[in-house]
Amino acid sequence: MTIPGTVYLVGAGPGDPELLTLRAHRLLSRCDALVYDSLVPTELLELVPDGCERHFVGKRRGHHSVPQPSTNALLLELAGRHRSIVRLKGGDPFLFGRGGEEAAHLAARGIPVEVVPGVTAGIAALAYAGIPVTHRRAGSSVSFVTGHEEIDKGRPAVDWRGLARSSDGLVIYMGLHNLRRIAEELQAGGLPPETPAAVVQQGTVRGQRLLISQLERLADDVEAEGFASPAIVAVGPMVAQRIAACAPEPAQVVMPIPF
Repeated sequence: MTIPGTVYLVGAGPGDPELLTLRAHRLLSRCDALVYDSLVPTELLELVPDGCERHFVGKRRGHHSVPQPSTNALLLELAGRHRSIVRLKGGDPFLFGRGGEEAAHLAARGIPVEVVPGVTAGIAALAYAGIPVTHRRAGSSVSFVTGHEEIDKGRPAVDWRGLARSSDGLVIYMGLHNLRRIAEELQAGGLPPETPAAVVQQGTVRGQRLLISQLERLADDVEAEGFASPAIVAVGPMVAQRIAACAPEPAQVVMPIPF
C-alpha cells in the first residue's frame, strides 16, 4: 500500500516576500510539488528545489480560471506521487481562500493535511499604508468581509446594512467591482456619508497606491483615480487614525478628502 504524501496549505502572505513565515520558507525549500495561485509573489517560486513539479491554478476575475474541483483533483493526484506538496495561497489559506474546502476534500480521502497560516492582506496592506486596522479611538470591533459576491442575487450572503449597524470598522476584500453598491448599502444601513474610507491597491508591493476618501464619494474617487484590483477597502473611523510615518516605503497617496 502506497503511503500518500502530505499536502501543506501554506499562506504566502500579502505580496512582500519579506512577510513570508519561516515555516513556509522551510517547506518551500524542500517540497516535491508546488501548486500556486495568481497573487503569489514570483520571488517565492524561486525558493523551491530545481526538480520541484510546479502547477499554476490561479483565479482572477474576468480571466480564465482553473475550476476548484480540478484543483482538488490535482492535489489528490500529487499526493499519490510525492512526499511533500505545498499548496501556496496568497495571504492566509483559510481567509477567503478556499483553503477550508481543499483541506476537507483531502482529509476525507485520507490525505494528511497541515495548515501554515500567512499574513493576510486585510491587515498588512492597511499597515503598510499606515492605517491601524483597530484603534481604541475608533471603536472596539472590525469585520473582515468579501465584496466579491454578486450583490444583486436573490439572497446575498453579506448583510451590508446589518454590518453598518454592528461593526465599528470594515475591511473588504475583492470589493472594487461592487464598490458603488456596497457604499450605497452601508449608507442605507446607517453609516454617515462622511465616514472615512480608504482603498489600498497592490498592498505591500512595488506600485502600492493609497486612496483616502469618504464613503459617499469613494466609488467616484476610485474611478477618477483609476484604482484597480487587487485592492483592500477599509471603511470606518480607523482610517482617520492613519499615521503616514508608519508606512515602510513611500507610496502614491491620493487624498481628495483630507483628514
